[in-house]
Order: sequence, then C-alpha cells, then structure tokens
Amino acid sequence: MSAFAAPPSAGYYRHIRHLSFDQYGSIVGLTFLTLDIGNPADPQDTRPVEFMVDSGAIYTVAPGELLEELNIRPLSEEVFWLANGDKVTRKRGIAYFRYGERVGGADVVFGEEGDANLLGATTLESLGLALDPLKRELKPMRLILGGFRPDR
Repeated sequence: MSAFAAPPSAGYYRHIRHLSFDQYGSIVGLTFLTLDIGNPADPQDTRPVEFMVDSGAIYTVAPGELLEELNIRPLSEEVFWLANGDKVTRKRGIAYFRYGERVGGADVVFGEEGDANLLGATTLESLGLALDPLKRELKPMRLILGGFRPDR
C-alpha cells in the first residue's frame, strides 16, 4: 500500500516529467520532479530523487533507507491518513532540498517499502515554488513575510 517554479534556467525543465492517459484509461496529469535531497547538517552531500508532485500532500515522502544513509535522524513517529482512509505510522525528520539554485528545508516522512516518493506542499513552499494545478507546471510563488499592519 502506498503512503502517501520557475527554475533558474530553462535547462532545469529536463527534471520535470508528465504522464497523461486517455479518458478511459487512467492516470491523468501526474507530474514528476527530480530534486536533490540531503542532511541540513551536510548540504554538500545530496542524492537525486524523483518525486511525484502531489498537490494534496502536505509532507514529502522519501525512501527511509536513503534518509538513514544521509544520516537524517527521525524526530518523531506520526500517524498519517492515506487518501483511501487508511492510517499508517511513519517516522518524520527534516531534510535539505535543492532544485537548481533554489534550496530549502522541510519535514520529510521516512518512506517504507511500497510507499511512493511524494513531493508535498511544505517542501515546494520551502523552495519558493507552487504547482499550477491546471498546467501541472511549477511556478515561483510570492514569498510573504508576516501579517498586515495598517498603522505603518
């Protein structure tokens, strides 16, 4: 059972892959993206991982064995709800992500055998990117700090 931008130059689009099938068959509009993932304590040591961009997922799921290889330590164990209503328990930690010139840090779920590599919203936001759900393209997002103060 499965658990759950504009790049700096046009050359980075080679890391994006789209799948679509006809109206009778199946998969429509899946986007895959290759990111480098690493330990925030050692951001020079990264590994490329292909993720399915999931606009409905909050957290990113990456192979647990790879995260352990990168010395990323679990901070907690959490219960996650799957799209089909099932619950699974997985470890959660923090990872460094790089896409071209964009870098960020975000929570990462330690995937187990059978789990899909999913790229969630918090990782996209940490990279300053958003998924256009109609065009299935990454676009830069407006980065906003703080709230509105009318007295200034």
